[in-house]
Amino acid sequence: MAAITQENSSYLAGLAQLDGNVPRRDYPWLSSIRRQAAERFAEIGFPTTREEAWRHTSVAAIASASFPPALPGGNGVSAGILGNFLFGDTECCNLVFVNGFLSPELSTPGALPKGVRAGSLALALRSEPGKIEPYLARHADFRASAFTALNTAFMLDGGFIWLPPETALQKIIHLIFVSTAAGRGKASYPRNLIVAGSGSQASVVESYIGPAGGPYFTNAVTEIVAHDGAAVAHYRLQRESDSAYHVSALHVQQEENANVSCHSITIGGLLTRNDVTAVMDGAGGELTLNGLYVTRGRQHVDNHTTIVHARPHCNSRELYKGILDDQSSGVFTGRIAVRPDAQKTNAKQTNKNLLLSQSALVNSTPQLEIFADDVKCTHGATIGRLDEDALFYLRSRGIGEEAARALLTYAFAGDILSAMKIKPLQCQLDLVLLEHLSRRNGGNGEI
Repeated sequence: MAAITQENSSYLAGLAQLDGNVPRRDYPWLSSIRRQAAERFAEIGFPTTREEAWRHTSVAAIASASFPPALPGGNGVSAGILGNFLFGDTECCNLVFVNGFLSPELSTPGALPKGVRAGSLALALRSEPGKIEPYLARHADFRASAFTALNTAFMLDGGFIWLPPETALQKIIHLIFVSTAAGRGKASYPRNLIVAGSGSQASVVESYIGPAGGPYFTNAVTEIVAHDGAAVAHYRLQRESDSAYHVSALHVQQEENANVSCHSITIGGLLTRNDVTAVMDGAGGELTLNGLYVTRGRQHVDNHTTIVHARPHCNSRELYKGILDDQSSGVFTGRIAVRPDAQKTNAKQTNKNLLLSQSALVNSTPQLEIFADDVKCTHGATIGRLDEDALFYLRSRGIGEEAARALLTYAFAGDILSAMKIKPLQCQLDLVLLEHLSRRNGGNGEI
């Protein structure tokens, strides 16, 4: 216990370093949240495998490394380096964050419709705190999660997106988070807030990339608030170095008739933990959760999702797929909770896993908690290998064994990729996945 306390203290000691190097304007409500989050992290500390939610995932390497916080600065990142991660000629509002802090010289926001905000959370806190106070840290619960508490204690910058009511934003907002080579051994804490007004529409992409080489730590939290009738398409691409540690939390709060789709793609990282919580707190809501995780070497990916049906007449669809090779491992724990007032709920949860080697391992636990009697809920999970008959068919048509295996593996992921509505993003991921399947070493998100 003493060792754990020391590890917690070493992380919190970085708060003083940030306060001395990063100028900021605090407000009493914000200072209170940060203080409470720091106290909560000091109280509960890093989770251990004795806790049910972390039974298959050890974060001892993160705790013992005591990554100091990264400070603002470009650290050699250039626009040319980012080329492979942009969407070509597609009209985008590109916001680049280096080690968690906005880089204005690398960002190309372009013109936005009247009233729309897309930029730095730190700048918005200084200029328009009234737009942020009702939402920031109000939904992602730092009391329940040590990593969310740590992010909340350190939160300084990240993406802030504000959509006025009845605004249909055609331009894609792309948040690109870069960990730099100069930041090896450092921790970054991006904090994102997306607020979609009643009847508004937008597509938001979060990309996480980093350098090859030594380990670093990214701890990211995103909160999405979709007011009545809003439609938000959210895409999250984790393509960090294969030596990185990446922990993320996404919280979605939906009101009446809101439509939210979240697509999570995890390819990089040595150890990745993704927590997704969606609360359908208005009647008539629609929610889609799609996820794809592709691992090799000794990578480990843990996906935990929770969908809370709190109001009647809501529909949710969840599909997560895993492709695991070598000695890699994966975890999927999905929970659908239907509260007593959520009659006429229609929910479906599916997890499918493809093991490409004898040593790959996955643990899948779909769960239903139903406290209403007029619902339609299903869940299921599968774990298997490539279809030998399909493989034989392709080889009998003159396709080599390795090419046939890559083709069938890519086809397994096809429905996740095809569900993405941003075609340049879909094409980019097609290439990344095919390259990943054809190589045994290296990281696809390296810069």
